[in-house]
Amino acid sequence: MLEQITHTLLDTVADVVPIAVILFGFQWLVLRRPVPRLRQVLTGFLYVLIGLACFLEGLELALFPLGKLMAAQLTDPIFLFGNGPGLHPEQTGWTLYGWVYLFALAIGFSTTIAEPSLLAVALKANEVSGGGIGVWGLRVAVAVGVAVGITLGVFRIITGTPLHWYIMAGYLVVIIQTIFAPRAIVALAYDSGGVTTSTVTVPLVTALGLGLASTVPGRSPALDGFGLIAFASLFPIISVIAYAQLAEWRARPRSH
Repeated sequence: MLEQITHTLLDTVADVVPIAVILFGFQWLVLRRPVPRLRQVLTGFLYVLIGLACFLEGLELALFPLGKLMAAQLTDPIFLFGNGPGLHPEQTGWTLYGWVYLFALAIGFSTTIAEPSLLAVALKANEVSGGGIGVWGLRVAVAVGVAVGITLGVFRIITGTPLHWYIMAGYLVVIIQTIFAPRAIVALAYDSGGVTTSTVTVPLVTALGLGLASTVPGRSPALDGFGLIAFASLFPIISVIAYAQLAEWRARPRSH
């Protein structure tokens, strides 16, 4: 394990060093100024290296295997049909996978609420809006969008329907929403779709998609296992704009 952690740490250093070179290079060669609080910055980079290495190692040891295991167990014919005479592995109707949809809904919501990048965006949005955009309101709106998106993506994997149908329909909804949405929320909604696909959400969602495609009959991990991240990026845009439109509608004075 120490050898594996050391290898992961070296890979992390190779990934982070170019970023550090660009930052320090611009500071010294372009701006021609010393780095403020250099010791603190270097300590922060050290923490980043150690944290990323531990996180990546944790993905390999826990999150990836757990996501695949949960997908395999939830789609096991023994779990779906039982051990008795009702066992019919050839049945593959989408209605048989109710627990899979519930798991996708729960894992999408919980991982998004725990996403550090979303929290950072929500705090900044609350700050620049003077409290007009609630931290928890934005986080819950994004989490609901991710949960619905991943659940729909799981449905796509189980049914084998083409990915582009969902993506084109989803972005058509986004375009229509954008026309009528409050101007102040549009850019934030688009950013909210991107920040969800980060350190916590991506590993579990990817493992879930690959696990499902490996266990559902007739599905290919290479063709059907990917695409859940696209749903996790698209549907938060819809949910955040809808949240803003609902808030605007409720704030309108009622005519009596």
